[in-house]
Amino acid sequence: MAATTPALRRVGQRLRSSRGREALAAYLFVSPWVIGFLLFILGPMIASFAASFSDYAVLHPEQTGWVGWANYQRALFEDPIFRQALKVTVSYSVLAVLADLVIGFLLALLLNVSFRGVTFFRTLYYMPAVISGVVVSLMFLWIFNPRFGLANYVLRLAGLPGLPWVYSPRWVLPSLVIMSLWGVGRSTLIYLASLQSIPTHLSEAAAIDGAGALQRLLRITLPLVTPAIFFNLVLGLIDRLQTFTEAFVVTQGGPDNASLFYVLYLYRNAFTYFKMGYAAALAWILFLITLALTLLIFRSATRWVYYQDEGRGG
Repeated sequence: MAATTPALRRVGQRLRSSRGREALAAYLFVSPWVIGFLLFILGPMIASFAASFSDYAVLHPEQTGWVGWANYQRALFEDPIFRQALKVTVSYSVLAVLADLVIGFLLALLLNVSFRGVTFFRTLYYMPAVISGVVVSLMFLWIFNPRFGLANYVLRLAGLPGLPWVYSPRWVLPSLVIMSLWGVGRSTLIYLASLQSIPTHLSEAAAIDGAGALQRLLRITLPLVTPAIFFNLVLGLIDRLQTFTEAFVVTQGGPDNASLFYVLYLYRNAFTYFKMGYAAALAWILFLITLALTLLIFRSATRWVYYQDEGRGG
């Protein structure tokens, strides 16, 4: 027994040494992400939070002073342009997210049918989602041109009058919502993956029991794709609330601030008016709004999201 004790001790030391080397290797591999997170995400977030309580101006940093909650008070109670930007962003987000959810789901239903060349069409519908937002914005700037744009050309071929599109306060938001559907292939792909995971025997059993196509869609397919709807809803809402490129390239917030998105207004305060403190406060207000809406969606998910293995709400 005494002879085996040193041997066991050596084995234990080797195991501890091996685990130490594995832990060290793990820390080394994860360190680039940790360093990047601290330097480029957490650090700037802390700096912007501190700046939001000051009147920090880029051109005159030596004049920076502590103003407390004044920036937040100004945004929430004194700045009418802030309210306009928030109204535009919320209206656009609701319309764009709903359009993306509905049209993406309908396209996924069409692409879930087996026919020759279906893989090509699936790729074709997804490809626009990977194109740069600036390029897409410039393309739609031409499409929505009232004089020689493609949209009005098609309307005239159909015998309909042309529209002012992005050059009208009434039509600019609907135009941007239509433009947002260019990337609908991203949500379509997620829906398609969810549709293909549905067991076929459920629809077959329902069909044998006399359920029609619409009943099978509403009672079987739709409940089983609610996790995909939930995923697209959360990501779509977060993305739309941060809309910037489309308005910056196509409309510059006009006409009459009808497309002045929140992030565009934030950008103007930071890099046009050089009011970095106020811009930081706007950024944190948007963060809190996004966080509140996301938490609300997560809380409501228990009532309408259905997981096959775990039941409703996960």
